[in-house]
Amino acid sequence: MIEVTVDSVRVSLLSQHRVVILKDVNEERYLPIWIGPFEADAITIQLQGIEVARPQTHDLLKSILEVVGAQVHHIVVNDLRNDTFYARIIVDSNGRRLEVDSRPSDAIALAVRVGAPIFVAESVMEKAAVTPEEESEEEEEDQLEIFRDFVDTLDLDSLGGEE
Repeated sequence: MIEVTVDSVRVSLLSQHRVVILKDVNEERYLPIWIGPFEADAITIQLQGIEVARPQTHDLLKSILEVVGAQVHHIVVNDLRNDTFYARIIVDSNGRRLEVDSRPSDAIALAVRVGAPIFVAESVMEKAAVTPEEESEEEEEDQLEIFRDFVDTLDLDSLGGEE
């Protein structure tokens, strides 16, 4: 299992869909998971420390776990099938370790509320993680050369206006 943190929650400007970005704590690898707007808000509210007037669903779940003496040990995004992510909430209760099936978005929203670690199965990271590509200085220079060529072709004398 690979430990991750919540890097960010983002909104697509084209579709208004939300995505939570999980970051591998040991490598420059990211796992994007599309989530619903309510779960995105629940994660964001907690990460930003925003106070809400009434408890949300994930706050209620946290309270229920506390009342019955159970604790979230960790959560794990454990599978990816047919473009759908699956997760498990691992709970310690009365000396027993229990696993509860969950959508990743709900598991993450709960984990950020209780401070539980978040993990991703290696097989899931292999299938869906992205690694930012670093451009070499030579590649950057080549890209800048295109703009230099364009600027060199401009007739800047004609920009002064008509006389």
